[in-house]
Amino acid sequence: MEQKTKRRYITGLDGVRTLAVLGVIFYHLLPDKVKGGYLGVAIFFAISGYLITDHLNQEWQATGKIRLLTFYKKRLKRLWPNLALVMVLSTAYITLFQRNLLNNLRGVFFSSLLFFNNWWQINNGASYFDRFNNESPFTHIWYTAVEAQNYLIWPIIFIILMLLLKKRGKIFIAIVIGAIASAIWMAILFEPGSDPTRVYYGTDTRVFGIWLGSALAFIWPSNHLKEKIPREAKRLLNGVGLGSLLLLILSFFFLSDQSKFLYYGGFFLISILCVLLLAVVVHPGASLNKWLTNPIFSYIGSRSYWIYLYQYPVMIFYEAKIKNLADNVLLHTIVEIFLIMLLSELSYQFFEKPLKNFDYSKTWQTVKGWFKKPILSRQKPALIPTIAILAITLVGLVIAPVNHVDANQQRMKEQILANRKIAAESKKTAKEKTIESSTSGSQDKEATAKQAEQHLELAKKYGVTDQQVKKSDAAKFTFFGDSVMLGAAAGLNEMFPNSVVDAEINRQVYASVDLLQKLKDDKLLHDTVIIGLGTNSPFTDQQFADIMNVMGKDRKVYWINMRAPTVRTQGTVNAALTKMAKQYKNLTIIDWYDYSINHGEWFYEDGTHINPDGLTSYVKLMVDSLIKA
Repeated sequence: MEQKTKRRYITGLDGVRTLAVLGVIFYHLLPDKVKGGYLGVAIFFAISGYLITDHLNQEWQATGKIRLLTFYKKRLKRLWPNLALVMVLSTAYITLFQRNLLNNLRGVFFSSLLFFNNWWQINNGASYFDRFNNESPFTHIWYTAVEAQNYLIWPIIFIILMLLLKKRGKIFIAIVIGAIASAIWMAILFEPGSDPTRVYYGTDTRVFGIWLGSALAFIWPSNHLKEKIPREAKRLLNGVGLGSLLLLILSFFFLSDQSKFLYYGGFFLISILCVLLLAVVVHPGASLNKWLTNPIFSYIGSRSYWIYLYQYPVMIFYEAKIKNLADNVLLHTIVEIFLIMLLSELSYQFFEKPLKNFDYSKTWQTVKGWFKKPILSRQKPALIPTIAILAITLVGLVIAPVNHVDANQQRMKEQILANRKIAAESKKTAKEKTIESSTSGSQDKEATAKQAEQHLELAKKYGVTDQQVKKSDAAKFTFFGDSVMLGAAAGLNEMFPNSVVDAEINRQVYASVDLLQKLKDDKLLHDTVIIGLGTNSPFTDQQFADIMNVMGKDRKVYWINMRAPTVRTQGTVNAALTKMAKQYKNLTIIDWYDYSINHGEWFYEDGTHINPDGLTSYVKLMVDSLIKA
């Protein structure tokens, strides 16, 4: 009991939580501005590791043991009810208003509530970094799964370390070694140029962030830190705290999630900054705890878990109702923040606070008591809505299909698959066509007449001149892009039969340099290259420069700008391309955005991928841009 009286609520940690949750939210709402906001999760990991281990340390000091069952109950009580409410409300909403998200919902729902959602997403090929194709209100739940999995194993590890090593210095070293091993494992599993979701989600590759916080608790226990310290020591602590805080804030704005540095030790270094910041904030002799304590930070910090949980459901549900999100990103961002904060506050007041002192061992008796009085009793105004929401949720889980593809998605899928084969074939036969054209003699009259007839048909089909078709037929271009270009591969191959089409789903700018270099090495990167990238994520100046370096100064490069009205980075990507066209003399922008923006009938439901009607218009724009009439 004596040890418990020494425990204190460290108010400055609410300020640190505020920094973390705002970083995460703005990373999703303004990804082009807050490029490194995802690092807020690293802050949460460090806080969690420190506080949990500090608590275990104090319990061990007081009793010489750890009550595992009590620990698990407390952690479950902290994580599960809030998560369950958001999952139930979101599932009910999907069932009523957004049934396109019912697909695979059972797997998402139960993996979330059973805390293995990170591995479920990994095994099902979900990408954290594909904001366009991975439309799910539960993408962010991977974080709670990692936390819960660590809660499950950490107290056992703690007991083993205390019994075997005994001395805190040795335990500190052992934990740091474990954290380093986790970070090294991340570097080993990371594959440059590929989607890093596996190492980003994996408990084994992310636990170092939590364990570094845990290691701090052994050498920096909160109940053994003195308030009165020498002035020089206070100045040093404040300097370290402010320095780490500043570096973290700067990383939020400048450290892109596409950086290889992150997976080769960057995350580990960021976690060390988080631990340094924590060390100063929890020390009563430093000033940072006071500086990070104010009513706003206390308010946001106390609701940070709710804010984190509601962010994705609000964004996915709200943005599904907005057809032209990219037209006014700032306004929609403000609305979404308001909705997130409103739902968080309502949940905090009417759910978390009433449950704070609830005895969960009496759950069944409480539920039975609801039905002893008339169902319309004034004492139970929320009973009917609660039953209705639970019933709707149950219906949604029952009817949720597994790996379902609707008619519209099936048409799009078939178009993509067919075009993928065409694109692959264009690369294989490019050299053969070159040899054939250079060695063939004059064509006979019948072949010439047949070719002329084909040219007329193509000219009519795509709305271009016969002369343009003849020039297109002889042209040797390289088309390189993402799924938008892949959807047009058949038309591009038909109009430009001697050209190379290399396009793939979810292709990113940062992962394209090596692919373009391989085309260059294979003599498939022609003197004119048409690039269609940017739909899946924005790019940095350096990433763009890397691609242009592969192109060289002698190649003519055309870059197709972005038409994705439901993607908030549309304006950012197109503005960046306009800027780059001024910087590189051999770069020209093909304005697909202006050409197509008023033609919703050219696209599938996502407003970005072209349907058969859009295919002819897309190819026509390529011909008009590349071939003079």
